Amino acid sequence: MTEALNDRERIILNRLSADGSVTVTAMAKELGLSEVTIRGDLKTLEDRGWLNRTWGGAAPAFHRHILERQQSRREEKDAIARAAAELVRDGDVIMLEAGTTIALAAKYLQGKRDVHIVTNSTLVFSYARMNPMLQITMTGGEFRRPTESLVGPIALDTISRLNVRLAFVGTDGFTLDRGMTTHLPEGAEIVKAMKAHAETTVLLADSRKFGKTGFISVLPLGEMDLIITDRGLPDAAAEELTEAGISIRRAAGA
Repeated sequence: MTEALNDRERIILNRLSADGSVTVTAMAKELGLSEVTIRGDLKTLEDRGWLNRTWGGAAPAFHRHILERQQSRREEKDAIARAAAELVRDGDVIMLEAGTTIALAAKYLQGKRDVHIVTNSTLVFSYARMNPMLQITMTGGEFRRPTESLVGPIALDTISRLNVRLAFVGTDGFTLDRGMTTHLPEGAEIVKAMKAHAETTVLLADSRKFGKTGFISVLPLGEMDLIITDRGLPDAAAEELTEAGISIRRAAGA
């Protein structure tokens, strides 16, 4: 899952996201290509973890919601993930919460040595497992397909027993007044637990989430040691956050 997608692969994944499955015959007709070529594309995408091949076609490897989020604002998420990975040192112990941007940060740990990851995200695991220099501890817990996450008492108990230098967490929305918010109460508890057991907590959130408010309040923005977002965050918003004493970094794209 570490290579860039070409246009044809994106079309296949977009069709998967929209329809929930694809057939070799239909994709060959839509793209004007041979079925042999489409089968090769599906095999490549399966090898990289994007889908699972089925008889005569393919289905998403992850929940459709995750697949949609993986493809959305990819350049901005890549920039944020690279900036996050730069904070990690050789020999670090870190926590990575569930989220598509946070999962990308695991990909950009290539070249780091002896990093130990604690995560409740099966999406993070799918990236990290490919890197032999990473040690991985999964929290355990109840699996939530829409977020590819492990939550609940077992996950919280695991996190409560561990201490790390860095925790990378996400959010569904963030504002100066309401702080970090989410739609999932169980996810909010994971974020709070990671914050409580990390020396430094970093929020990774693309600029589109600024100004949005979810159903559940998580933490005030002042509880974050750093917010990494992208260049799409307006200057006025960045100034507002900075003036409130919040450390923010707008990561530049490649």
